[in-house]
Amino acid sequence: MLGTTFVLALRSIRRHLLRSFLTTLGIIIGVAAVVTMVTLGKATTAQVQQNISSLGTNILQVRPGQGFGRGGGGPRPPDFKPEDVSAIANQIAGVSAVAPQAQSTATAIYDGANWSTTINGTTAAYFQVQPWPLAAGRMWTRQEESAGKAVCIIGNTVKQNLFRTGDAVGQRFRIGNVSCDVIGVLSTRGQAGFGGDQDDVVIMPIKTVQRRFTGTRDIRLMLVGVDQAYSTATVQ
Repeated sequence: MLGTTFVLALRSIRRHLLRSFLTTLGIIIGVAAVVTMVTLGKATTAQVQQNISSLGTNILQVRPGQGFGRGGGGPRPPDFKPEDVSAIANQIAGVSAVAPQAQSTATAIYDGANWSTTINGTTAAYFQVQPWPLAAGRMWTRQEESAGKAVCIIGNTVKQNLFRTGDAVGQRFRIGNVSCDVIGVLSTRGQAGFGGDQDDVVIMPIKTVQRRFTGTRDIRLMLVGVDQAYSTATVQ
């Protein structure tokens, strides 16, 4: 019975070769389209997860509170002090690290090339709160951080625009009015969630940025890392 059915099917196919070919082609295209869409969907999901994880997990951004006065306005809330950073790091359970931020913008210049970029002053805790591996070079030492040395770690965008073909580590360039020694180059992160370039940054010890760029010890932002054993909501 099964053999007869198979023979009849072959005969039918041979009698209508064009129709059989088109039917087979339709099935192949349909299956290929489904497989392609599923593959693209999984790849996109993996890329989004990778981008989110690159920002760091279990991170709280702490900013000064907003004040409200008559007419819906009010004075600008005071910035944080270094003592506030120490208090959060030492007095709140579940905090793994606190990275203060002092930011500015300036034009970086090297060997005739110039590039306007963001300067991020922080501490070594920044790389603990949101791990960001180095592609080359090293981190600054505790002594360099405490002394406010003019050392910097640059993002890949800055490297490509200033040190187009050469090795950036060990070179000295000028950013604003400060001569800075490149001690490290960050691995590439790419675009941020709102379209900003995460690699367009120069990271320096916070004391250096406060003394040479902002002129104040005030802190407008703290990144707080939450221990995996604690709930982010509880620490918040």
